[in-house]
Amino acid sequence: MSELSDSLVQSNTAFSHVRPQDTAFEDNGLRDFFLYRDLGIAAATGGRVIAQLVKAQHAPEQGTGWHRHEADFHIVLMLKGWARFMYGDQPTLVAAGDCVHQRPGIVHYLYDYSEDMEYLEVVGPADFSTIAVEAPCAVPPVTPWPAATAT
Repeated sequence: MSELSDSLVQSNTAFSHVRPQDTAFEDNGLRDFFLYRDLGIAAATGGRVIAQLVKAQHAPEQGTGWHRHEADFHIVLMLKGWARFMYGDQPTLVAAGDCVHQRPGIVHYLYDYSEDMEYLEVVGPADFSTIAVEAPCAVPPVTPWPAATAT
């Protein structure tokens, strides 16, 4: 990069260091059955990117529904447990250690997940939108959680 490019990037971003005790998991994200922990990246990048931890809060009932995001970039890195997605008509198991690049506009449905599911989500821009779409196919059933731990 040129010096001018470097200075433009630097002037629009900030150093960020968020420790686990700095931000808590909260239930104010996109889905009420998940908890979200902000990692400070949206603020550090002036809204160009968001990075957040997402974890299961309640057992899957209806999932996310069919939708797509208006975003330029979107990855999911599964840290713990697993989640089952439909990408178009393709069921996809995403397990701990897996990384998925959800290309812009891909129609998908997160319909099932483990009790210990936790993933890192990185999306640009930070204020991406979610748009409901018609179902391209049926969705398989969920895996029930044990009754003693389902909430």
